[in-house]
Order: sequence, then structure tokens, then C-alpha cells
Amino acid sequence: MSENIEELKQVTGLIHSTESFGSVDGPGVRFIVFVQGCRMRCKYCHNPDTWAMKSDKATVRTVGDVMDEALRFRGFWGEKGGITVSGGEALLQIDFVTALFKVAKSLGVHTTLDTAGQPYMTDDYVTEHIAELLDYTDLVLLDLKEINPERHKDLTANKVDNILDFAQYLSDRGQAMWVRHVLVPGETDYDEDLIKLGEFVKTLKNVLKFEILPYHTMGEFKWRELGWKYPLEGVKPPTKDRVHNAKEVMDTESYQDYLQRIR
Repeated sequence: MSENIEELKQVTGLIHSTESFGSVDGPGVRFIVFVQGCRMRCKYCHNPDTWAMKSDKATVRTVGDVMDEALRFRGFWGEKGGITVSGGEALLQIDFVTALFKVAKSLGVHTTLDTAGQPYMTDDYVTEHIAELLDYTDLVLLDLKEINPERHKDLTANKVDNILDFAQYLSDRGQAMWVRHVLVPGETDYDEDLIKLGEFVKTLKNVLKFEILPYHTMGEFKWRELGWKYPLEGVKPPTKDRVHNAKEVMDTESYQDYLQRIR
């Protein structure tokens, strides 16, 4: 690593919040950094307060400051845990995340990037610097919202093509990733789309885990706090039958199944 670690520690990012004991954002127990800013407008977003690129409720913090906080919990990580950067959209603060991950890897800390991939090929700066970030990223959590272009645009206010291109780019690099799909009744649970998404994911290399995340309403109160109408008001979480159906038609595979298969 050519950069001076102390210089990397001075790189700043706009941080929405942190979580000390994340258990679903990568392997093991994770320290999660939520950065501010996102261009996606997902109807079911449970962090709409992270959308704005600037917010007086977010805090400018240095890599060193965030790393010092994270390391206070290292004793709980075990062999699998580490740091996850989420959001918002982590790629929109790529300089901060890259510096953070470089410092983390210098200390032997596992790094996970949680992203929807939207900035890829829509933000020249991100696209130019993505390879450097991935050189220090152990795992990517890639959220594929919807594969149907029209439904994706309606759901997120963004195109899907560049996101699928990003998934292919990760595959071509041999980047380890978990692929996740939130199952929302009436939005992302159409069988024809689930089948197509499942077929697409099967073409990707190094997908260690492919999972369905049932939609929940726990973030609805944040929309109300912001004074916004919740777009999915009245939509209930999917039934167990619909979740089971999605897993069947997408032929999802758990991480444990993957490990068993490659042994």
C-alpha cells in the first residue's frame, strides 16, 4: 500500500450513523457505517433520511475516527465479523470508503460493501475509482431490486441496466458477493420477474449467497417523521407461501448450501 496510513485516516465522509452489532449485513457480527446520500428512491426504503446528499443531521467524520470507534467492538467480531459500509449509497462516498477499507485491511479487518450499484456507469468518478475500492473489499452485498426495467423504474425512480452491468462487472472480476432481493407484494413478487432474476444470478460467478428478504414496514415511521406519505401504505409483508414460492422459482441458495456444494 503506497499511501501513508496516517494520511488515509484524515479522509472525511458524511456519516448518517453507525451500528455496533449488525448481524445481517455480512458474515458474523459487523460494525456498520451508514453514509449519507442516495439517488435511489425505493418505495420501501427504511432509511429515507439518508437520501439527501447533505444533511444537518449527518456528521462529517474522518476515517481514523470511524475506525477507532469500530475497533472498540473488535472483540465481538470473532473470525468472521468486521466492518460493513451501507447507506444511503456507499459508492457515492467512494473516496471515504476506499480509505476506510485500506486502513481496515492494514489491520486485518474483514470489509463488506453494501450497495445497490446505481452509481456505476451513471457517475464517471465512481466508475473510474471502483476497481481501487474493490481491491480492498472482501465482500459485496448487492441489492437487486427488480429485473423488469419498467417495474424497476417505477419502484426506484432509476434504470436497472447499469445495475445489472455492475453485477456482471463484479462477476468478471471474480468479486465475492451476496445477492439480495426484497420481496414486496404487488411490486417485486411477479413470478415471471423472479424467474428471470434467478436465471440472471445463475450467470454470475462468485455469488456466495442468494437470498430473499421479505418486505417489512419497520421503516414506515421514518417517512412520517419526514412529513412524507409512505408509498406502500397498506401493503403487508409477504406470506410464508409467497416467500417459499419466490425461493423455489428463483432457485435461491444459502451460503451453507454453497459451501456444501463446493466441498
